Amino acid sequence: MNKNAKIYVAGHKGLVGSAIWNSLKSKGYTNLIGKTFDELDLMNPVATKIFFDEEQPEYVFLAAAHVGGIMANNIYRADFIYNNLQIQQNVIGESFRHRINKLLFLGSTCVYPREAGQPIGETELLTSPLEYTNEPYAIAKIAGLKMCESFNLQYGTNYIAVMPTNLYGPNDNFHLERSHVLPAMIRKIHLSHCLKENKWDDVYKDIDSRPVEGINSSNSKDEIMAVLKKYGIFEDKTVLWGTGKPLREFLWSEEMADACVFIMENVDFDDLMGTNSEIRNCHINIGTGKEITIADLSELIRQVIAYQGKIIFDDSKPDGTMRKLTNPSKLHALGWHHQIDIEEGVKRLYNWYLN
Repeated sequence: MNKNAKIYVAGHKGLVGSAIWNSLKSKGYTNLIGKTFDELDLMNPVATKIFFDEEQPEYVFLAAAHVGGIMANNIYRADFIYNNLQIQQNVIGESFRHRINKLLFLGSTCVYPREAGQPIGETELLTSPLEYTNEPYAIAKIAGLKMCESFNLQYGTNYIAVMPTNLYGPNDNFHLERSHVLPAMIRKIHLSHCLKENKWDDVYKDIDSRPVEGINSSNSKDEIMAVLKKYGIFEDKTVLWGTGKPLREFLWSEEMADACVFIMENVDFDDLMGTNSEIRNCHINIGTGKEITIADLSELIRQVIAYQGKIIFDDSKPDGTMRKLTNPSKLHALGWHHQIDIEEGVKRLYNWYLN
């Protein structure tokens, strides 16, 4: 990519998109385009077409998505499949019609089967059933991956799909119902810590920044406590979903962004096709190859926050996939490795959250 090439980052305000945006800027790219949801609804095909007509981007990072944690995925199943299919259809379709040079599509490792062999290589895709709780989202992401692959094979485009592992970092979503596991745990344990230490000013600051079901510092303490308890936040304990036994892999979002830019700069679809007559599984895992149990992660967060209360797991709630470790050997062979491990990352994210 030329440093002054026009690059569109779809979803540039989210966890993934903002990290890619900042990575591009730090590497000297000067002609970046980003639109907020209020400025451009990518589910609207007419608005998306007008945007591409007017801006004529040369490269596209498709990081826009409807995302959330296990609770949101399981409850809002129609939203997760419909919204993501719409976004992908519109952005990839307009990218093709406008003959962009290259596109990077960001999926998720939830595309892999629930019982996939561990660590999960790219060849595990579509080998057995998906995890039920996030099946609609996973199917949408598989469709996006296959759309990129199919356009490449039929029309000779250069669209690359990457499957990042669980991400965390600056601009993460800390919504108590819709966030992913790590930021949700940080916020819940932080609020329990504030309650245990009787630091109500910190509680007010937190819920004013991110109200919980419309509750903020203008409400009474009883009203605040009632809604916090609904999410497992108490003065003397924090209640988390599941058994704590599932193993999860986590990647610092800024490192994921660095890997994405590296791939756009150095890797083409032709490099990933292989020599088989049936061309498939050309996507790239982005991960660390390291994992931690949810219980151990909660203890790590407790240490960082210095929380002295109890952490209790509610095993009546679902665990999701028990293990989901990526095999990043394809990415390693291409020349990229991660640097920030989970211990350092949790400290960074908690400091970011406090600030």
